Amino acid sequence: MHELIRDITLSILFAWGVGLLAHFSRQPLILAYLIAGFFIGPFGMGWVKSQESISVISELGLIFMLFMIGLEIDLKKIVRAGKVILFAGAGQLLGGCLIGALFFAGIGLALGGGKFDAIYLSVACALSSTVIIVKVLYEKRELDTLPGRITLGILVLQDIFAILFLAVQPSLDNLQIGVVLLSIARVAVLVLTALVLSRYVLPKLFHQIARRPELVLLGALAWCFLIGEIAERLHLSREMGSLVAGVSLSTFPYALDVTAKVTTLRDFFITLFFVALGMTIPIPGLSVINLALIIAAFTVVSRLLTTFTPLYLMKQGLRASLLPAINLAQISEFSLVVIQTGTAANHIATETASAASFAFVVLAVLSTFAMGRSDQIVRGLIGPLKRIGLRDLDHGQDGAKGEGHEGGHGEIRRIVILGFFRAASALLSQIERQNQSLLEQISVIDFNPLVFRTLSDRGLHVIYGDISNVDTLVHAGIGKAEIIILSVPDFLLVGADNEKLVRHVRALNPTAKIVATADLLADVNDLYAAGADYVTVTRISDAAELYTVIEAADAGLLDDKRAEMDARLSDRREVLP
Repeated sequence: MHELIRDITLSILFAWGVGLLAHFSRQPLILAYLIAGFFIGPFGMGWVKSQESISVISELGLIFMLFMIGLEIDLKKIVRAGKVILFAGAGQLLGGCLIGALFFAGIGLALGGGKFDAIYLSVACALSSTVIIVKVLYEKRELDTLPGRITLGILVLQDIFAILFLAVQPSLDNLQIGVVLLSIARVAVLVLTALVLSRYVLPKLFHQIARRPELVLLGALAWCFLIGEIAERLHLSREMGSLVAGVSLSTFPYALDVTAKVTTLRDFFITLFFVALGMTIPIPGLSVINLALIIAAFTVVSRLLTTFTPLYLMKQGLRASLLPAINLAQISEFSLVVIQTGTAANHIATETASAASFAFVVLAVLSTFAMGRSDQIVRGLIGPLKRIGLRDLDHGQDGAKGEGHEGGHGEIRRIVILGFFRAASALLSQIERQNQSLLEQISVIDFNPLVFRTLSDRGLHVIYGDISNVDTLVHAGIGKAEIIILSVPDFLLVGADNEKLVRHVRALNPTAKIVATADLLADVNDLYAAGADYVTVTRISDAAELYTVIEAADAGLLDDKRAEMDARLSDRREVLP
């Protein structure tokens, strides 16, 4: 017991120390935890030698990590997911596993006889890192973009696929229909038990203790370990039980509160898991490094093939097809869980497991940098892809200056909206209600395929293109417009900002009236200096609206104010929700 406490102390101290170095050098914290574990583990300095300690630390961390992953799986989003996400996710997962099994078996890894290295690696390489992707997309403010939503949707489908694989995994060496059906039945019993309890029992209990944070936290932990024990009794695993416990709470009324209270503990135990995982990584020999590099290269190439292809075939355009593929091009923390379960079941060789862990580290670093520069990478790839014959959504616009898309809508209109996000969506809806004939005078330039198709179907003039590219503006005939509206705030613009766009537009069209958008009050004068004729500041209009709400509340007319707003919302046909 004293040895376990000492080992946990060393794990946390070195995770913090190496984590600080990673923070200042802008490296992934997961990488820091793995390095810390390797340094103090049996293959490093040897300060933590007890396999029992490593096992306990790892299992605790794994249980909490899977519980939190389960809490973040929103089943409602899966149900509401469009065919793009469903088909892209299915294509990426099934294609990745099939290609992976053939590839790894082809290079000589085991695929039977009690050893399933090729199967485990194919599954591991088909899963992407939720931690890395969400962190980078959040920092880039791209979670709510179309490529960001597609990426997150595929991630959720990957998590569900991993659950199904973990259910079948214990029976891989005796994979008969009866065994598979029995495994699925056990999972069904576990899921049904968890859902029934979380639907009819937990809400009443948590409602009674909602004002007692310590009891909410304790209740969440008790739930996690209870479902884990039920899973163990069903001959599944505590880890899988913790995942199901989290999923069953994901639509729970107090899920957000539970997540907030468990987050601190989650970070603590996830840190322990990755440190313990680092302790199991031996100093890689040449064969391990070679296999790790092969795994890393295969992951990147297969992700591009299996993610880009279905998205491109569903006419999402080159950009919206490439970005999710780049975002997903790494190995998941969940992949390490899959590999670890395979090692524990003696399904996979130690050398293969070490190579997978090493490949995870390599891709964690490379994909972080690639995602940070994904827009530049995509711009560099679009040209060569077009030259080899792949068509983008702007096919039919090339070679005809000022022309619209394939359907042909004539030259650029009097009013041009550069970039299309929620403000532009609201503007078109307002125009549609108040002066529909004005829509015939509007052109929209944007590279969102949803916007392109929806506006085209409504008969509006839309040009597919990147507004940060001057060639796009020249090709679109921006010099002929009379009013040019820049409605996208700086934090959503890629490769430019409103000030730079105003300068480009003013250089191409000295006489047009330019309306720009400012995020900060300090930006207003800079935009006027760049050539804008009018600058909108959304906080001003928001403040005016909020003030009328306060006045209505003071006068006892808030219900009337809400009814007025409900009436305004009911007849709007906006492109973006």
